[in-house]
Amino acid sequence: MNILQVSSEVFPYSKTGGLGDAIASLAKAQAETGHHVTIATPLYKGIHEKFKYLEPSGIELSIVIGRKEKTAKIWQLKPSKNLTILFLDQSDFFERNSIYGQEDDAERFIFFSKAVVQLASLSSPSFEIVHAHDWPSALVMPLLSIHPGNIKKIFTVHNAAYQGRFSGDKFELTGLPKAFFNWKQMEFYNDINLLKGGIIFADLVTTVSPQYAKEIISPEYGFGLEGVFKAKGNKMIGVLNGVDYSEWNTINNRYLTAPYSADSPNSKSVNKVALQSELGLIQQSEIPLFGNISRFTEQKGIDILIGALELLLENGTIFQFAGLGSGDSSLEYAVKKLSERHPGQITVRIGYDTRLAHIIEAGADFFVMPSRFEPCGLNQLYSLRYGTIPIVRATGGLENSIIDFRLGDAIGTGIKFFDPSPRALSEVLDLAITLYHDKNRLEKVRDNGMRADFSWNRTIADYDRLYKSIDHP
Repeated sequence: MNILQVSSEVFPYSKTGGLGDAIASLAKAQAETGHHVTIATPLYKGIHEKFKYLEPSGIELSIVIGRKEKTAKIWQLKPSKNLTILFLDQSDFFERNSIYGQEDDAERFIFFSKAVVQLASLSSPSFEIVHAHDWPSALVMPLLSIHPGNIKKIFTVHNAAYQGRFSGDKFELTGLPKAFFNWKQMEFYNDINLLKGGIIFADLVTTVSPQYAKEIISPEYGFGLEGVFKAKGNKMIGVLNGVDYSEWNTINNRYLTAPYSADSPNSKSVNKVALQSELGLIQQSEIPLFGNISRFTEQKGIDILIGALELLLENGTIFQFAGLGSGDSSLEYAVKKLSERHPGQITVRIGYDTRLAHIIEAGADFFVMPSRFEPCGLNQLYSLRYGTIPIVRATGGLENSIIDFRLGDAIGTGIKFFDPSPRALSEVLDLAITLYHDKNRLEKVRDNGMRADFSWNRTIADYDRLYKSIDHP
């Protein structure tokens, strides 16, 4: 099949969270199975300078956005067989210091979606599938619906909390018929809601885990769109994301001090000492070490994590913690203060560093994900392969991918808790410490996780089936 993937992020060119990783891995895996895959994404500030091998495609687009006409040059890159990445170069909109959070985000991503649709119309052979992701590319779905043709439209919701909701006067920028601005389609309490439009006009909607597909039809997780999701019925399906094991593995990994695997796991302890040394933790292999790599937001439960660590400290529990992430300034401040009060025991780096992310995954004994909601989650999947036992709140993709070891040593891969509170998390952290000192049981749970297979093969098969199921006249 000839597939167009549309995303505002593609790793390693752009990334703010898991979206960029998921798109890059999905497209790569689809191309490896023989599909012809193109990714359309904006050319953000710094990409050209960092990736100097981009080539001009010779395509230049002209897009009307409101009363203005904007042009965009298309740069291309062919990183592997059957895979092409097209970068839309429009400096007025995308030469910014951050991907999101700009005052003109409505104009920026409406422009992006309109440019993608024009780009798709120029493709020869035509795309059979256009697969858009999250609110920044959601407008592609209704835009394609007004163009004649047999392109199948699929839309994936990676996080329903982010909807691309803007004042209603922005609707005219879309160029869509005015009749589309109604409560059954793109209007949402007098605003335009791009995510809603993507859901309504897609032939098929997917979410990034089966559990999340069940959760978002409830007010707690639907963020006002639960009725829209529910109305989609059997045209909304949860498909768990996969892992690119060529990137996330412990055998051929340039970031790790020593390679290890399920068949030869002993060198994991060498990586633990390397992590302790890197972050200034006391170098003692017998201290259980918890890790976390995350956006510092309430969604990710960072406040819950801070509270749980403080409870352990109050009780005099012996442990270490290594964290990496950024986000809400108040949470950044709180974790920095916690680290400063407990040097050698707790350390947190603010920001994102790919190298350090791999080192934490390899060096930690347990990986903590106390998310209030988690559509899919990727770090728990990375942690399994790295022999770093996940401690997760049972929600979304965390619920689908982790088996609590209390259900049986033969199948257990991690530890789950349910109540999103510091007390509940501290209790399972204590349980993890008990498991840590039961070496035989620890090694069994670790081995189960390292042998689990969350490659993209299963996910690609699911998407192939879904693509073929779309019935167009």
